[in-house]
Amino acid sequence: MKASLLMVGIAGCCLSAPALCDDYAALAKKSGCLNCHSVDKKIVGPSYKDVAKKYKGNADAAAMLVKKVSAGGSGVWGAVPMPPNKGKVSEADIKTLVDWVLSQ
Repeated sequence: MKASLLMVGIAGCCLSAPALCDDYAALAKKSGCLNCHSVDKKIVGPSYKDVAKKYKGNADAAAMLVKKVSAGGSGVWGAVPMPPNKGKVSEADIKTLVDWVLSQ
């Protein structure tokens, strides 16, 4: 019985993954992130896949990136600064987006 419930749960997650991805992309677009970033290619800022690769295995990455997205910054990916998003994007949405980016 437990194995059956587990399989149903896994199947549900797999079937809903595209919808979740669309939700994250919609949040990124609404928040202005996609003006400078893309999932798989550099635009003004790095691709989300490059960010995930750079911080893979870093236990402090999510907290550090939430601060960076909120306050803005420069120098890690080049000379073009990322503007601060605090006040424009909620901290909860920033955390959601950072978690999504790191999952790429």
